[in-house]
Amino acid sequence: MRSYIRWTAVVIALALASGCTMIRREDAQNEESTMAAAGFGMKLADTPEKLAKLQTLPVRQIVTRVKDGRVVYLYADPDFCKCLYFGNQQQYARYQQLAIEKQIAQERVQAAEMNEDTAMDWGMWGPFW
Repeated sequence: MRSYIRWTAVVIALALASGCTMIRREDAQNEESTMAAAGFGMKLADTPEKLAKLQTLPVRQIVTRVKDGRVVYLYADPDFCKCLYFGNQQQYARYQQLAIEKQIAQERVQAAEMNEDTAMDWGMWGPFW
């Protein structure tokens, strides 16, 4: 019986961990598609040396660096795409604009869903309490 409980706990833990990984992957894909739409370039970490260098950067966070006197924006994803996104100030400004537009669109969808729920005639179902 104890081994059954342990086995069940392990299965549940693995399911939760894989669910979290799927959410992180989806978030990364959304972020990366917004960066690509903003004009960010992408380079694959296709060698062990590049992957090691990629892992020295903060994971899935946009960071700034100065290269040849110019500000460069970097986004490292060593886990899913194993790539580095890079852009300049114009591309970063476009990225921010697209991210805001995407957030506004999501808020509009949520508001529409809430309005749809409110508009439903709940009276015909009677009280739920």
